[in-house]
Amino acid sequence: MHSIPARHSPIDELYRGLMDDDGEAAVSVILKVRGETCDIDCLYCYEKRKEAPGGARIDAGQVRRLAEIFPGRRLAVELHGGEPLTAGREHIAEVLRELAVQPAVVRVSMQTNGARLDDAWLDLFETAYPRLRIGVSLDGDAKGNAWRVGYDGAPVYPKAAAALRLLAARGWKAGVIAAVTPAVVGRAEEVVDHLAEFEAVNAVSFVPCFDAPVQRPTASSVRWVPASRRLQQAAVGAESGPAWAISPSQYAEFVLAATARWIAGGHFTRLKLEPAVSAIRRLRGLGTAFCHFSDLKCDHVFTLYPDGRLGSCDELPWPQAQLTRLDQSAGEPDIVAAQRRLPLLNQGKDLMGRCTDCSYRSACGGGCIATRWRYEKTGDQDAYCDYRMRMIDGIAALLAQPAHPDGAWCRTTRWRPQTPNSMRDIDVFLSRWDRPDADRPPVRLHTSAYGNINTVGEPGVHEADDLDPGHPQWHEAIEAGVRPLVDAVTGPWGCVTYDSCEGHLYDGLGMLPTERRIGVLPRNRAEYARVAAALCRAATAAAPALPASVQVTVGRAELECESSARSVPVVDLVLLPAPGHGWAEYFAAVDEATRAVAAALGGERPTGYRCACPVPAPDVSRREGVPV
Repeated sequence: MHSIPARHSPIDELYRGLMDDDGEAAVSVILKVRGETCDIDCLYCYEKRKEAPGGARIDAGQVRRLAEIFPGRRLAVELHGGEPLTAGREHIAEVLRELAVQPAVVRVSMQTNGARLDDAWLDLFETAYPRLRIGVSLDGDAKGNAWRVGYDGAPVYPKAAAALRLLAARGWKAGVIAAVTPAVVGRAEEVVDHLAEFEAVNAVSFVPCFDAPVQRPTASSVRWVPASRRLQQAAVGAESGPAWAISPSQYAEFVLAATARWIAGGHFTRLKLEPAVSAIRRLRGLGTAFCHFSDLKCDHVFTLYPDGRLGSCDELPWPQAQLTRLDQSAGEPDIVAAQRRLPLLNQGKDLMGRCTDCSYRSACGGGCIATRWRYEKTGDQDAYCDYRMRMIDGIAALLAQPAHPDGAWCRTTRWRPQTPNSMRDIDVFLSRWDRPDADRPPVRLHTSAYGNINTVGEPGVHEADDLDPGHPQWHEAIEAGVRPLVDAVTGPWGCVTYDSCEGHLYDGLGMLPTERRIGVLPRNRAEYARVAAALCRAATAAAPALPASVQVTVGRAELECESSARSVPVVDLVLLPAPGHGWAEYFAAVDEATRAVAAALGGERPTGYRCACPVPAPDVSRREGVPV
């Protein structure tokens, strides 16, 4: 059995080196079967921007050599382009037959524009590699595919749609990769519904066109400039980037709207949606194969071109991402040595440094190295991180209150997991809270020198009994500083609190300070939505009255039931030091801040599902440049 070596750096938890897993993890190999050669000319195509020589084809011998380089390593192979089907049927058949006999190859997929897909191709796939996974590039509906055109400038949407209908008729399933451009921004709901109408589609991945740095059109190798390139030339040149580009914040809003529709429309029962599914898995503490959310990043992704160039992820800039040539590598150790020498990969790994102390680290996974690298070059990496946090906040809201999607637009309530955060038996606790006649035996309460109330009377996190307002020792169990907040939400609001803390400085102990907070355990998802909205309204109302050194935030988290091992969504109200202020200033003003927040809570009730944050209107800010 292979063992994974211990990680010694926080970055190692986010970015796993190829040798660090001792052969345990699969690697992804992207075969650029025809390089950038393609039978259509999408205006935003990143492969053609590399201006690599085309015309050649990856052959079966190169596939065999790949397996020799990674002996014993599982390989997930994707036939990509350009357009792989331009290689011809017999050539693709040879490649697929070679992949079929390689025991290390555990998965083979093909990404196609669908323009050439017909019964003859499907017959070939069923013979040469029946388990082939098909992906079709389709940016939603016809309007959304405005940037996907032929060299004559004509739309290719009808051909891609026909390919999906053919796949359905033959009993095949397919994933769709959809680029998010201004042509779909503000229309997430109708785009998701449209893609779900295709019977063959069982997965959709929305990928952003973060192309603001693109300032020049793709070079043409011929004197005659096709209509598609003239369209592209007209779309490039603005200071804000080409007309097909979107901002990270636009992408976050699109993903949230798409995820809300995926849930509300019931599409989740038959269709996998990315990046939503990977974000959900990470929020639930589960793993994912999607490198943007995983530690298997650029060191586990390889790209092979027909001329033998072997490099890292195809989304990284080339030739900077090139590691070696296929005929010059003796094996995996050579690849690892090349990775460790490559400046681009080292720079990318260094970018993860800012992730090590980020509270979103466990849910985000660090994102895409190639995209982070591009935003670092423009000096705007904060925009990338902000979008990741915004997306996670909104998806956490949709998970907790799927029937009330307006929570996804809340800017006050953030994903703020607590560790540890568990209760012995959540159902028993909730039942007892609402039963005045329940048996409530005495409990142990001891107070530390720093004000902590728990079973042992010690500073720090220790066991404490779960009490309710009907317990004779309820008032005695609440730390004095936080009582106004607890009283507000358990009294007039009628809510259940599962946790409270007045905050502790721990002078002289070498322990990190803790903030003042209360945790609310909603009885059901509808109550959760009302409580989260009311806490947002109260926090917004209190903000102007807070002292400068204190800020208030609302956090979403999960509470684990120790007896059943299930988790339930909870929402916390937290007073934190404001940016630029230390803990001494915070504790000098936290009582004043508590009074302001308690007053705001007194002016609210958990009724209604709308918070203080506006629901965004459809974005039409950049549609003028969309070709029709």
